Amino acid sequence: MEISIATQAGASDRANEDSTAIGPDLLVVLDGATARTDTGCIHGVAWFTKHLAQKIKNHAALGPAAALAEAIGRTADLHRGTCDLSHPGTPSAAVAIVQTEQGTLRYLVLGDVTVVIAAEGGMHVVSDQRVSSTAAPERAEADAMEATDPKKAAALVRMKRAELAARNVPGGYWVAAADPTAAKHALTGDIPISEVRQVAVLSDGAARAVEFGLYDWPSVLDILRESGPDALIRQVRGAEASDPEATRWPRNKISDDATAAYITAL
Repeated sequence: MEISIATQAGASDRANEDSTAIGPDLLVVLDGATARTDTGCIHGVAWFTKHLAQKIKNHAALGPAAALAEAIGRTADLHRGTCDLSHPGTPSAAVAIVQTEQGTLRYLVLGDVTVVIAAEGGMHVVSDQRVSSTAAPERAEADAMEATDPKKAAALVRMKRAELAARNVPGGYWVAAADPTAAKHALTGDIPISEVRQVAVLSDGAARAVEFGLYDWPSVLDILRESGPDALIRQVRGAEASDPEATRWPRNKISDDATAAYITAL
């Protein structure tokens, strides 16, 4: 695959918690979950996503789901001796994997990263939004507050704690953390490469282009093809800057880490 990628931290004073890995037949995009509470980990989310992405690439021959499960276990082994991996806030990430093999494009999505595939049969948009169904009262309370409200930080912590109570449990939502069995709950599928026309993968910070109503998915693919991932992220940043109080588009972070990847050839 030939792939163009752009990634940008949401703010200059904090690390980009998105990570990517690419290979001849592989694209991995991770979106690290913001830690608003203690994590029991001395390393941090950016460390976690960097190592998890590399471990997925290292085990890509297993196929997307098995590679993710193996990578979660291997990454956990890296800090099992120094960190409390049973902590409810242990670092986690949403995951997207796109892989080609023997004429087939395979994809996996775990969490709210989005895979967009334009194919002969139509547009496939795959994103696991189960997290949005959790912590409803706490989320509504936080969303109702302007970004500069001094009470908003505490509201976001309450929301995060409620989310974490539903993380990687039946009836909740699933992301990559310390338990390899989470990979069993990923959304997966495959499409013959001969039917695929365009493929993109976006972290939720880049997917704001559609969430905000700036573009629809076909238009996002057009921008990525014609102007590249950097241009899409610039559009999102412009929209975020125009809404500094997060009133037009309620959101937890004024500007989020954003990653956009476009596969230019299969």
